[in-house]
Amino acid sequence: MTILTVGFVAMYIPIALMFAFSFNESKLVTLWSGFSFHWYTEVVKDGEIISALIYSLKLAFITACCSTAVGVWVGFVLARYEFRGRSLLGVMVNAPIVMPEVIMGLALLLLFVTMKQFFGIFGDRGALTVLIGHIILAVAYVGILVQARLREMDLSLEEAALDLGARPLKIFFVITLPLISASLISGWLLSFTLSMDNLIITSFLTGPDSVTLPMVIFSRARQGLSPEINALATLLLACITIIVVIANSLIMRNERRKLVSSFS
Repeated sequence: MTILTVGFVAMYIPIALMFAFSFNESKLVTLWSGFSFHWYTEVVKDGEIISALIYSLKLAFITACCSTAVGVWVGFVLARYEFRGRSLLGVMVNAPIVMPEVIMGLALLLLFVTMKQFFGIFGDRGALTVLIGHIILAVAYVGILVQARLREMDLSLEEAALDLGARPLKIFFVITLPLISASLISGWLLSFTLSMDNLIITSFLTGPDSVTLPMVIFSRARQGLSPEINALATLLLACITIIVVIANSLIMRNERRKLVSSFS
C-alpha cells in the first residue's frame, strides 16, 4: 500500500503543480507572482497551437474510427476461427504494442520511401502517412480488447440465433456487436488517445504541412518551459477527464442493463 501511495503521489503532484502554475501571472514557470487567466487567453490567441490542435483532433478521430472498424474484425477472427497461420497473425497484430516506436516509425518511413521509388506513391509525407502509422499502432490495441471480450462471452445466444436460421453476419451485427460494445468504446477512446499524444511515429512520417499538437509542444518545451504550455496541458487534461467520465458512465450503464436483463 505504501509503494502504491508513493507511486500515485509521484504521478499526480507534478500534474497538480502544472495545473496551479497555469494560473501564474509570471512568465517564469517556477516563480509565483499572482493569480491570472492571462496564459489561457494566450493559448486561445496562439494560431499555431489552435491549428495544430484542430489537426490533431481530426487525425485522432479518423484514426479511432478506422482502427476500431478494423480491430473489431481482427479480434473476431482471432477469437472465433482456427486456421493455418492464426498464431502468426496474432503475433503480427500484437507486434506494434511491444515494438519500440522508434523502430516502427523508421520501418514505416523506409516502406513509404520504397513505395515511392517503385510505385510512385506516398512521395510526399503528410496527413495520409501519419494516419496510416497511427492506425497500424491503434489496431493492435483494439484487436486485443475485442479478442479478450469475445473469449469470455457466452456463445449460447449466438448458437440459439443460428438454430433459428439467422445468418452469421446478421448475428454479428444484432447480437455480438452490442455485447462487445464496452470493448469497442474502450478501444475507440484508447485509439483516440494514442493518436493525440503520439510523437515518435508522427515525427518520422509527417511533413511540413502536417504538424500535430505534440510536435508543437515538444518543440516549444525544448526552447524553455512556458506557463502557456501549462495552460494548454490543463485544458487538454480537463477535456480528457470529461470524456473518460462520460465513457465510464456509458460502460457502467451498459453493464447494469446486462446485469438486470440476466436476472429478469
